[in-house]
Amino acid sequence: MKKILIILVTVFTLVSCEAQSKKEFTKEALESVMTSKQNETITFSEIINQYKGKTVFIDVWASWCPDCVKGMPKVKAVQEKYPDIVYLFISMDKNYDAWIKGIAKYDVVGEHYLTSDGMKGVFGKSIDLDWIPRYMIVYKEGNIALYKAIEADDIKIEETLKKLEK
Repeated sequence: MKKILIILVTVFTLVSCEAQSKKEFTKEALESVMTSKQNETITFSEIINQYKGKTVFIDVWASWCPDCVKGMPKVKAVQEKYPDIVYLFISMDKNYDAWIKGIAKYDVVGEHYLTSDGMKGVFGKSIDLDWIPRYMIVYKEGNIALYKAIEADDIKIEETLKKLEK
């Protein structure tokens, strides 16, 4: 029994480390279709390419998510500390109107896009989305610097942003 437990813990640790270390978005993620605030479709690849040359802080959220709403003041603190990076909010809201109302209600400042198929859809699966909020940081070149954080005040966010400033 003890050996089985050790094996399970080892496998879980390896899988967790793998998810933490992804450095590029999958083809499925890049081809995911999203909606802009102007209600136009755009692929995630087109979105990311708009910001090449800039560090991008991605916040995957939804207006119906209590943890996402609780995390917004922490995100605003990051925005104040690092004003020169792009803040990209990808919503898992169920429809366009709820999403637009949520942006206004919670005064979410940044670039905004809505996934077309929610948390369990193509984009969600392609980034191993198992919880929101979910924070990611993308290097200026477009590669992933931080794949997964679920708290806006996670020390990994601060460490990654400081490293990218240099």
